[in-house]
Amino acid sequence: MQRDLIPILARPLKLRDLDEIMVIEPVAYGPHHWSRQSFISELTNPAGYYFGAECLETGCLIGYSGFWLVGDEAHITTLAVDPLFRRRGVGERLLVNNVVEARRSGANWLTLEVRVSNEAAQKLYFKYGFRNLGVRRHYYQDNSEDALVLWTDRITDPAFIDAFAARVDELELDGNRVKEILSLPDEIRFNEAVSA
Repeated sequence: MQRDLIPILARPLKLRDLDEIMVIEPVAYGPHHWSRQSFISELTNPAGYYFGAECLETGCLIGYSGFWLVGDEAHITTLAVDPLFRRRGVGERLLVNNVVEARRSGANWLTLEVRVSNEAAQKLYFKYGFRNLGVRRHYYQDNSEDALVLWTDRITDPAFIDAFAARVDELELDGNRVKEILSLPDEIRFNEAVSA
């Protein structure tokens, strides 16, 4: 079955995107979402890498994601899609962008926390090679819900690369180009941009 993928450009988030972010954030995360000041801190944090999904049809921001780079580990901190554009591949392409950009930045692994009740997000992460390695009890402050701690295998491992690239091909992106990027040695840093 062919999905109706909405055309997007994955691009770095800027402070000028804050108004659009703050429209999506409370709808995506409810009353315990990040504040405007939290986003200002994140977007100006040298360890933070944040990307927006810009709809090519409208020029509007319809989702965003990001991670912190700590050593050779990328910790995904957020991934949100405007509910009006969900189930059209936006979240998947943002996740793919995170993995590619994390590797370009020198990461060998990715990790994140996800609510135990968020089965849709878990399904997405598992599809792209994340595994459950533990539970953080009472992690979420709003309701003391537990978080699953998910990790990838080493993203430069050939088995991970092949499986990941196959999923990327399903999104009508260039899986071979992703394979090239994930396979590059650690000492290489990347300058080029890949659009989703």
